[in-house]
Amino acid sequence: MAVIVALGAFLMTLAGGWTAQRVTDRRHLVLGLAGGLMLGVVGLDLLPEALHAAGDEFLGVPLALLLFVAGFLVAHVVERLLAVRQAAHGAEDGHRVPQVGLTAAAAMVGHSLADGVALGAAFQVGGGMGVAVALAVITHDFADGFNTYTLTSLYGNARRKALMMLFADAVAPVVGAASTLLFTLPEEPLGAYLGFFGGVLLYLAAAEILPEAHHKHPALSTLMCTVGGVVGIWLVVGLAD
Repeated sequence: MAVIVALGAFLMTLAGGWTAQRVTDRRHLVLGLAGGLMLGVVGLDLLPEALHAAGDEFLGVPLALLLFVAGFLVAHVVERLLAVRQAAHGAEDGHRVPQVGLTAAAAMVGHSLADGVALGAAFQVGGGMGVAVALAVITHDFADGFNTYTLTSLYGNARRKALMMLFADAVAPVVGAASTLLFTLPEEPLGAYLGFFGGVLLYLAAAEILPEAHHKHPALSTLMCTVGGVVGIWLVVGLAD
């Protein structure tokens, strides 16, 4: 059952990526929505899950929050190092580094893989739990596909690479759900990963996607798309609970 439901997540991810491709003439709206979706996923889905799963504290601070901050800093350091390296080879200042987009998209794939594992584990607990998690996974995988394609293409990667990462993100929950037929991922490492990944996503949303969305089109419609993305994830999380 978990694998069958994961096929629905596969289709929703592809639908999200297809939507991101079709609205290129409203790129600022796409980026504004993507930033809102990412902010919503981080603050309303990933971080609460990470805090619940990771649990332990280190020097008085929850481990999930420490890894959240670490993820933000790592994303910033990696981008700066890659940008300096690119500049040393003659790239223009402010030029976006394609590797950053691919790395971020790969992290989205890892998150979708974890979604599939969570889906399989939920159905092992019981049918009611499985249905609740399935609703959350299938619905927010639309946002995952949207963000995966947007992140990859935003950093200057070719359309072929963006489609490749989109397909990998779509397949990931199916693979994750199927893997639970063989083993179960412990809760603590999953929570730690979600905390770190949340920090990476927040950096990309706050430092890259949202500034780009408002750079040439500081319109109210762009802002409303961002707010709409956050509210949409809030509704998804609320309905899943």
